[in-house]
Amino acid sequence: MLDKTLGSEILAAVDAGFDDQIALTQDLVRFPSLRGREHTAQDFVFDCLKSRGLAMDRWAVDVSEIENHPGFSPVKVDYSNAINVVGTHRPREETGRSLILNGHIDVVPEGPLSMWSRPPFEPHVDGDWMYGRGAADMKAGIAANIHALDALRRLGYQPAARVHVQSVTEEECTGNGALSCLVRGYKADAAIIPEPEDDKLVRANTGVLWFRVNVRGTPVHVREAGAGANAIEATFPLIAALRDLEAQWNAEKAGRRYFEDLDHPINFNVGKIEGGDWASSVPAWCTFDCRIAIFPGWNAAEKAREIEAHLAAAARKNAYLANNPPEIEWNGFLAEGYVLEEGTEAEKTLGRAHFAAYDKPLESFVTPGYLDGRVFMLYGDCPCLVYGPYSENIHGFDERVSLSSVKRITGAIALFIAEWCGLERA
Repeated sequence: MLDKTLGSEILAAVDAGFDDQIALTQDLVRFPSLRGREHTAQDFVFDCLKSRGLAMDRWAVDVSEIENHPGFSPVKVDYSNAINVVGTHRPREETGRSLILNGHIDVVPEGPLSMWSRPPFEPHVDGDWMYGRGAADMKAGIAANIHALDALRRLGYQPAARVHVQSVTEEECTGNGALSCLVRGYKADAAIIPEPEDDKLVRANTGVLWFRVNVRGTPVHVREAGAGANAIEATFPLIAALRDLEAQWNAEKAGRRYFEDLDHPINFNVGKIEGGDWASSVPAWCTFDCRIAIFPGWNAAEKAREIEAHLAAAARKNAYLANNPPEIEWNGFLAEGYVLEEGTEAEKTLGRAHFAAYDKPLESFVTPGYLDGRVFMLYGDCPCLVYGPYSENIHGFDERVSLSSVKRITGAIALFIAEWCGLERA
């Protein structure tokens, strides 16, 4: 256990550097690191870590290196700008336990700018809140990882174990960025991911599947609409069938540890729909993109086949679709969920660090969203602590993160590093 005096000094060091940490977070938010545009933000992170004396590695995710891994998610976009950055600290003498500090640089689209109170990539601080796309999810977490190490260095210490600071891409759509780090050889005795989890530890996490449904119609002039087939309207029974499947899967929560008390652990969403070419033409095509969760322990490939069979059965009940069945594309997450078993040494260490930073016990909860923690838990034989600050409106308008929460989380991470890795003089 960490000496209390040293623990207090570490928390004070975090506080002393917090203005710089806020500035770093704002710098990160200013990069619109949307999918396919992450590289400039990653260049900034690379320079930031290199200036701190870490051994640097930077690469574009190579599909050929990961596509045969069981954790791979199918992808159809160019990965030229899907850059991963890892900075590695190596001690003079490795006496402690190794650690990965992971965060994702990619952010979701901002939506209509008119619905934001301020421009989404111009970070704004108002009282305890920092606003901006990615401020919470999860650039505050990346800055927390960096400044937790800075706080130790401010006191003249560094970890007495190997530490990999990872900034990855593709967390919001495939998880292939974190997987690429694993396949490249980055492993450790524990990992921390400071996702915006409301000052709590994620105990269990659903898997996620992404897919696109393509429907063809028969185009005619609208004056003779009855002679054609409307591809947009043909999607309605398919979406309804997927809602039925969602209900069936939710009904299977009974007896599932950590999930049976959740009202609605399996969430299905139609996130995007496109179709047709002209208001006076019966549409010849329509596509809709979907996301659905799966319980831990469910095989992602098997559930993908179940979705295909369910849609095929729904199509057979429709006069038009029976002869023109929809086509299914798997174009993103094919990711399984995980459970962090209670009582690991990593969790106990985090519990002590959290109590010192918050003066209250660490709580855990279950989230029905995707997390890169599954890469470490399922494939890396590594306890992953997904634990981060309080936030509001992630993936929505006026996304914001609590700065007081960020400071406490940073303090807890610094304390965790000090106990888990041990310390040596820098």
